[in-house]
Amino acid sequence: MLVLCVVLVICGFTLYEEEKEKAFDLNELYDYQKEFKTEELDVCSSNTAKTYMDYRMTTVVSSRQYQFIHNNLTVDKNTGFLYDEDGFIAVALGSYYGEIGDRYYFTLDSGIVLPIVKAEEKADEDTDYTGCYHTLDGSVVEFVIDDEYAAACFGTNSNGYVLDGNYNNYSLFSGSFVKVEKVLDERSDKIVSYQLDTDLPKSIDIFNYASGY
Repeated sequence: MLVLCVVLVICGFTLYEEEKEKAFDLNELYDYQKEFKTEELDVCSSNTAKTYMDYRMTTVVSSRQYQFIHNNLTVDKNTGFLYDEDGFIAVALGSYYGEIGDRYYFTLDSGIVLPIVKAEEKADEDTDYTGCYHTLDGSVVEFVIDDEYAAACFGTNSNGYVLDGNYNNYSLFSGSFVKVEKVLDERSDKIVSYQLDTDLPKSIDIFNYASGY
């Protein structure tokens, strides 16, 4: 059964938290509208694994990812996801996909579009030679989350990990990536939306592997 996670959110990392107050509605992804112009990139892997790391594993204050996470993102206290001012969800990606702060539309074979922002980078020694996917679990996308809020929303299993360590077990995120677009700064005049066609939950047990810069 699909777990609905919708709430008004007040959370941030800066001194002026009230300035970052914003509603985050996960269910909007069922009919997501792209607002920015893009350029299409190659899909480097069709692996369905989608792992996660807690944002607090990034501890080097001077690092670009730490500064980006704490200055540009907000924690959704309901789902545990981190997101930017346009609702792009924070993830870790390999070096194949750009720099910290780059944003993308990752489209699943279900038609769901995931707006994501690169907030952390998977270490090259943990990925394949192209910097695409994690060699241990095959994941391209690793969500950057608050695992305490996420556990309360999505639940944990006997291994103690949210969704058994794999967000592919959640129907909204289930499936392979079939299209990747890098988001450009310019907004698009043509808004494109997608809707979910199928509901195919998975039950794969994958742990969270984080680079934790």
